[in-house]
Amino acid sequence: MDHAETLGYIHNVKWQGRKPGLERTRELLEGLGNPEERLRFVHVAGTNGKGSTAACISSVLKKAGYTTGLYTSPHLVSVNERMQVNGVCITDDELVCITEEIRPIADVMKDSPTEFELITAIAMVFFRYKRCDIVVLEVGMGGRLDSTNIIATPDAAVITAIGYDHVSELGPEISDIAGEKAGIIKNGGDVVIYGGVPEADAVFEHVSALRGASLYRADFSRISNQEFSLDGSRFCFEPYGEISLPLVGSFQPWNAAVAITALEVLRKKGYKISDRDIVSGLAAVRWPGRFEILGRKPVFILDGAHNPQGVEAAAGSLRRLFGGQKIVFIIGVMADKDVDTMLECIAPIAEEFIGVRPDYYRAMDTEKLSEKLSAYGKPVSTYDTVKDGVIAAIKRAGESGIICALGSLYFSGEIRAAYIDATSHFVFKKAGV
Repeated sequence: MDHAETLGYIHNVKWQGRKPGLERTRELLEGLGNPEERLRFVHVAGTNGKGSTAACISSVLKKAGYTTGLYTSPHLVSVNERMQVNGVCITDDELVCITEEIRPIADVMKDSPTEFELITAIAMVFFRYKRCDIVVLEVGMGGRLDSTNIIATPDAAVITAIGYDHVSELGPEISDIAGEKAGIIKNGGDVVIYGGVPEADAVFEHVSALRGASLYRADFSRISNQEFSLDGSRFCFEPYGEISLPLVGSFQPWNAAVAITALEVLRKKGYKISDRDIVSGLAAVRWPGRFEILGRKPVFILDGAHNPQGVEAAAGSLRRLFGGQKIVFIIGVMADKDVDTMLECIAPIAEEFIGVRPDYYRAMDTEKLSEKLSAYGKPVSTYDTVKDGVIAAIKRAGESGIICALGSLYFSGEIRAAYIDATSHFVFKKAGV
């Protein structure tokens, strides 16, 4: 297979309609000699902040000298982004080679693996080939039945902020969702939680006690002297002093606190992680597509918030950064999301809404999105392509305005590409080209 054929093979099978479970992943990895059994892990689940938290942990471990794998989802542009070692994505050739190794095993399975299960298996083989000392492994959805949960007890299980998302798969109540996330808690393990939601915390406490796991909560009282700007955040964290975090968003110090707590657990297990590693590792973290500043004239923010809690956090960050200035929002969402609650969070700070349809089969069509946007009394326009929506937003905002594109990680790559095209167009137009 060439690279295009490899991607076609990987993306051929979707997860909808498939029975959840670990059996397919387990069978696939057994056929590959169980590469995951020769790896060590930090396993990260949660509703919001798990990608940022995983990126923080990975960056510090890399700074400490460990060969560090990072597995995340979804990707923004290329599936290669989902698996990295020391910040370098799997190459096209490596992806082709490993997929060719896996395909004969997958093709003879009676119950063929899903796309995510295939990618998880590819990642495990890749991390083993690269001889990773440790892998920071982000859960795709839930935890208990997520294909990443085929690993044995990790060196740390981390559960970030909990809220409502994927309720049709995980359950309608916070306790149901927490129960699925708690599936990554293993016998005798160490668990770090964000905490703060009593109903969820009670579940984590109960499961940890049942499995003899030690439970740690991030202590946010260790955070002080917070400052925020378009360049990121600065804050003090006991006992490390000042932390510079190049992740924009007023919620990011809390994600960093969870990451630091997990790193402190790893130190107790014998990992050599100095205070300087923590400070310099956090200063070097990169996590695109999450409250990312793409431009400044106008300010153009790309955020992957896709559930009410994530959108509420984004709205809080916008208020903190810009006060009462109104925002031009580009909205693209999946049809199965709680769109009404998401829009309620941002409507008070919206100048106008621009609706687009991401190029993804689950995306909400612009007609239905327009109906929902129109309920808030703000100007609404819709576009069938993300590129047209981005061009319209830049025109509306002008150089002194603020644009925020949010609603789904699945259109982040489209937004980025459209922004580059649109700004190039405006630069050439000003130059008279």
